[in-house]
Amino acid sequence: MSKFELKLPQMGESVAEATLTAWLKEVGDTIEMDEAVFEIATDKVDSEVPSEVEGVLVEKRFNVDDVIKVGEVVAVIQVEGDVADTSGGDEAQEAVEETVAEPVQQLEKQMTQVQESVAVAPDFSSSERFYSPLVKNIAKEEGVSMDELEAIVGTGKEGRVTKNDIMAYLESRSNGGVQAKAAPVQEAAKPAQPAAPVQKQEAEKPKPAPMQVGAGDEIIPLTRMGKLIAHHMIESVSTSAHVQSFVEVDVTNVVNWRNKVKNAFEAREGEKLTFTPIFMEAVAMALKKYPMMNISLDGDRVIKKKNINLGMAAALPDGNLIVPVIKNADQLNLVGMAKTVNDLANRARNNQLKPDEIREGTYTVTNVGTFGSVFGTPIINQPQVGILALGAIRKMPSVIETDKGEFIGIRSKMFLSHSYDHRVVNGALGGMFVKAVADYLEAWDVNREI
Repeated sequence: MSKFELKLPQMGESVAEATLTAWLKEVGDTIEMDEAVFEIATDKVDSEVPSEVEGVLVEKRFNVDDVIKVGEVVAVIQVEGDVADTSGGDEAQEAVEETVAEPVQQLEKQMTQVQESVAVAPDFSSSERFYSPLVKNIAKEEGVSMDELEAIVGTGKEGRVTKNDIMAYLESRSNGGVQAKAAPVQEAAKPAQPAAPVQKQEAEKPKPAPMQVGAGDEIIPLTRMGKLIAHHMIESVSTSAHVQSFVEVDVTNVVNWRNKVKNAFEAREGEKLTFTPIFMEAVAMALKKYPMMNISLDGDRVIKKKNINLGMAAALPDGNLIVPVIKNADQLNLVGMAKTVNDLANRARNNQLKPDEIREGTYTVTNVGTFGSVFGTPIINQPQVGILALGAIRKMPSVIETDKGEFIGIRSKMFLSHSYDHRVVNGALGGMFVKAVADYLEAWDVNREI
């Protein structure tokens, strides 16, 4: 018998933690290979985490609503045979202990100094109410008393106080919305002298006016994912210098070609041929032509990505968005692109995406035309530097140039809206890239075989 440690997998370059939303197995349950053990949620995806081995669940390290760091052990599974023990042997343990001995000693010294200089932190063990370790740590660090913690309304399962609940309480308290009670840790560690600069800083920060709720108005709390997406969007706008370029594209050849081949394609491949894989192919080709759009900015370093991994923004039934990633999109033919697009879109709508399928994107495409929008100005999906919005395809009167002169005719047209990070992408590159996408679509071969 040996034990296997099931860890929280990496779920994206900008994702460092996830919230445990549900346990799908209990201690003592038998687990099959690739069977889901628990569910997690991030600002990008709600996903099930499967087991990498077959065995029996013997330990759960976290509770529902706990926030888990990537790489932390979430569950321990007992397996038969000689499966590698991921917990490590005695030698590995000794090596780890030696490695962390000095930092631990320093931490213990600091803790001793803090305990000697401040009042004893509140003890929440006497409460009959359940609090996760994360919530307890935040409460102790912020000087939240037992009475304050007991008074917080929990939005978690069975009324549990979540990280968002206590952070919202602390924000309200700092803004004067809640009368703060005794906080001995802060008072002992922070004498009254530094209070003046803090008050000055708070006075300079504008406070939003309280929202008036009228009779009959309905209050709808943001969902957990909604809060995370809102935070992610604000961070992106605060990080990147967003600018846009717009191009109108004549996609008449694309529309006519698709109408001609879509029935035969579905009969042969068992898949619908939408416009999305065609547009994805065009974007992948443009990224090959302009590889400096396939980059990320890391401090003062530009990281030029080797692979072209296209994110495909997809709307969920609850109104939220998710971005599955088409890996190595430039290496797929149109049949492979269509199958990948359809598969990711279907599983995204059914909440069946795996964590690996929403990470490592290098550029994102969003189809605002699905909802009838002519064009849009999308927000960059960090840490990428560009995102392309596809507008609705519309039949419009247009001037047609021929060898025999100019004529007015009906053409199918759409707008491409390119948002890019002006810190590293200048207007020339941003404009040439989106023009390359347009040129590829306008030069579509109506006799192309598929």
